[in-house]
Amino acid sequence: MSECIFCQIADKKKPADILFENKELVVLKDINPKARIHFLIVPKKHISSVQEMKEGDRELFGSLILAARDQARNENLTGYKLLFNVGRDAGQIIEHVHLHLLAD
Repeated sequence: MSECIFCQIADKKKPADILFENKELVVLKDINPKARIHFLIVPKKHISSVQEMKEGDRELFGSLILAARDQARNENLTGYKLLFNVGRDAGQIIEHVHLHLLAD
């Protein structure tokens, strides 16, 4: 999806403050943070929403959660929130699934 901002970040066509990257995902700082620490864990594969995930995406979604856990450990966080917004009515602004990691 050439117009998707997260796809452009994953393809290095748009800048972002990337904290971690592997072949499946990127972890980056949210540009509009809602907490002192607000990171996004974004799969490189374009999936519009949790509603659009397929059975074959189970492992990828598990990788998102483990990457969030690892980033929280790197930040020495003892408590944090993980959040998926699903659909515009729930606050999903960008139509590319992403996991929020938030901590105060």
